[in-house]
Amino acid sequence: MVSLITGGAGFVGSHLTESLLKKGHKVIIVDNLSTGKLENIKHLRDNPDLSVHIDTILNEPLMTELIQECDVVYHLAAAVGVRLIIENPVETIETNIIGTEIVLKLANRYKKRTLIASTSEVYGKSDNIPFQEDNDSVFGPTIKSRWSYACSKAIDEFLGLAYYHEKKLPIIIARLFNTVGPRQTGRYGMVVPNFVQQALLKHPITVFGDGKQSRCFTNVSDVVWGLQELMKKEEAIGQVFNIGTGDEITIEDLAKLVKEMTESDSEIQYIPYDEAYVSGFEDMRRRVPDITKISNYIGYSPQIDLRTTIQQIIEYYKK
Repeated sequence: MVSLITGGAGFVGSHLTESLLKKGHKVIIVDNLSTGKLENIKHLRDNPDLSVHIDTILNEPLMTELIQECDVVYHLAAAVGVRLIIENPVETIETNIIGTEIVLKLANRYKKRTLIASTSEVYGKSDNIPFQEDNDSVFGPTIKSRWSYACSKAIDEFLGLAYYHEKKLPIIIARLFNTVGPRQTGRYGMVVPNFVQQALLKHPITVFGDGKQSRCFTNVSDVVWGLQELMKKEEAIGQVFNIGTGDEITIEDLAKLVKEMTESDSEIQYIPYDEAYVSGFEDMRRRVPDITKISNYIGYSPQIDLRTTIQQIIEYYKK
């Protein structure tokens, strides 16, 4: 089996690459290193079953060649992170929409099974907790660039499902909920690696807003297992799945947990959203997935708890 992973040098992509190689698969990576980095796959570069292309998915001639070579496509390449989305909205929209259109067009030409990694962001400001795959999406106004990511990923889903219904392209969509683990950077606003780095460096642990907003953090190993199992499942084709955990924690309590586990004397500072990002920034109070569907389809059940995940991240950054 030859797997093409767009964004394969990224956080999730590098873990997926590692897992597939361990199972004896051949893996082709394409990554422009905008958020990924070669360090993530450095330990894999000598593997003869790995092929790495430092380029953009907007390079259609290259993508044509790579999609012809593979058996399946894991489409993970996307602009990610709240800060990156706010600071580079054009790149966000172009990468997420135009890039996905190129991948789907070529995957359809050669009829390659394709899994699109989507996001919990597509639920927007909905408060219909826990989120089920057929819930309505509730987005903010277009004058707030923060919503461009959610809308662009929703368009990716629409486009993927359109290719499935109209062109019979085998498509699977996975909505990832706050995936965390080693190799994740805090550079673009990812909260757990930011907290861990701040605590280890004895810097203030910065909580945005009042800290009462809550999230469900899922270990990347559980997510990578779920992605591979979905790709193998015929019945998953044409379906949308949440991948996450129902274990919820407030950001304030997360900061306290990181402080405790790092034995840090860092103070916890609360920073208004307007200062952290831009004036009028909107955030969701809760983001909790219903994982009944994916559990029914592939027996998905998260195995790694948050405390274990944080310990993995602490050890990663200590190195």
